[in-house]
Formats: sequence, structure tokens, C-alpha cells
Amino acid sequence: MTTSHLPGDPGRPLAEPVDAPPTDAPPLPETTLAELRELAGRYPQPRSALLPMLHLVQSVQGCVTSEGIGACADLLGLSAAEVSGVATFYTMYKRRPMGTHHVGVCTNTLCAVMGGDEIFQRLCAHLDVGNDETSADGAISLEHIECNAACDYAPVMTVNWELFDGQTPDSAIEVVDRLRRGEPVQATRGATITSWREAERVLAGFEDGLVDEGPAAGEATLAGLRIAAERGWQAPPFPDADRTPTAEPVEAPSTGSGTGTETDPRGAAAQADTARAQSETEVAESPADVEGGGSDD
Repeated sequence: MTTSHLPGDPGRPLAEPVDAPPTDAPPLPETTLAELRELAGRYPQPRSALLPMLHLVQSVQGCVTSEGIGACADLLGLSAAEVSGVATFYTMYKRRPMGTHHVGVCTNTLCAVMGGDEIFQRLCAHLDVGNDETSADGAISLEHIECNAACDYAPVMTVNWELFDGQTPDSAIEVVDRLRRGEPVQATRGATITSWREAERVLAGFEDGLVDEGPAAGEATLAGLRIAAERGWQAPPFPDADRTPTAEPVEAPSTGSGTGTETDPRGAAAQADTARAQSETEVAESPADVEGGGSDD
């Protein structure tokens, strides 16, 4: 088996993959099994509940266990292999016990060049861990992660999937140390940090009452809105849901002069969209489709 190493540190290997989940996790209580059944009942197709169900298993057992896989499979009428295939495909599902907090450092292109790689390496050294490993005190599990769709705040770090914007190596270490000391930590654009397991329960679909805590948007996000307001920019009006798009002249409100008719811009826009879609479809058709396919008409 090939072993990878941390960037810039060939002496420290990445965490070895785990083929089987641990067997010493606490058993799933009946209350959790009832909540798993509740999740399955929220969807027209019960198997659609598999992702939140796996998050719920993690919130109780600290990772996706064999028991959790079996419970999900039984409730959804799936095989254990099908559930395992999902649990091993998505990186948010863990097959080894996690620490109290999950810290993710974005090392995708923009965050990396803005300092994400250095932040990750400094945290590895500070915590004495490699990628996807947990500190000796069990407080922090560290992972380098892919883009968090917050490039305007690069470099970005997450704690239990809450965003921490514009980080530096020193600020990232400060956040981690405060978490290890049990001090309150507020996300840059989100709620007060709880724990990874509590965050997993929220991802499963059970609210914690903190959804409205903290700012929801930062300066970079609001800059475009402010510029639009200053310049009088507006999005085009959205067509009425119960109105059939049309480009036919419609009666305009009386202004005291003129004929009182004009082309409805909403209908014209809808007709232009339809025409563009039709032309793109025709371009995509092969000569055989056009000559031999015909139409139902």
C-alpha cells in the first residue's frame, strides 16, 4: 500500500486508511432508532433519507459504525454494501472516531496560495497530528478539505463546518487553542461553536436553535449588493407563477395618453428564452435525427 505524506514534511505520513469501523462505539439507543425511522418517513422514497441518517449515526457514535450501517440498511431495505458504498464515497462520513471538534483547512487552489497550505502545516505541527488524525487529548480532528465556496474570504478554515474567514497561521492556532480550553468560540459568519457531534445532528435535520445566531453575511458578500443599490441596479422582474408567458401586446395601465398598449417585457423575455433553448436543441441534433427522426406531429 502506498503511503502519502504531508506537504513539505516527508517524514510524517498521512493517516492510514481504516478498512473497518471500530466496534467499541456506544450502541445506538432506541431513541436514535426512532429518529432514524422518522427521517426515513420524511421522504417519498425512504432511501432518500440515507445521507441524513448517516449524519445522525455519527452524532451518536462518533463515526459511521457497522451497527449504524446495518440499522440504516434494515430501515431502508438496502444492503449493507449499498450503505457502505455511500458512507465511503463522501468524505464527511468518518470511519474512525472523531475528536470533540473537526477542524478543516481549505487547501484548494485559491486558499492554498493565500496561505491555506501554511495554516495546515502549522496546525499539524502544533497539534502533532497528520491529515485526518486526532490530537492526543481527543479535542481536535484535523483535515485538509476542498473548496468551501468562500473564495472571497480566503484562506478559509472550518470548525464543525462553520466558517472562519481570512485566517492566518496564528489566528488558526488561537482558535484551536481556545477550543481545547473549552472557551466560547464564535464563527465568522455563523453560530457559536458547539461540538462536531452536535453539528452532525443538525446536518441530520434536527435543529439546535442556533440557526439565526451570528452574522449570515460578510463584507465581501454584501459589497455587490451595496454597489447595486448605489447605482440603482435591479434584477429583472420574475414572471407571475400563474401567468402563461406571452409576447403578445397587453393592456398597460392608463397614463392619460397614448394607445395604452405595449409589449410585456416579461413575456418577451420568456419567449426569447424558449427560442434560444429550441435553437440550441436543433444545433445539437445530428443530421440523422433531423432527416429520419421526424416528430410526433
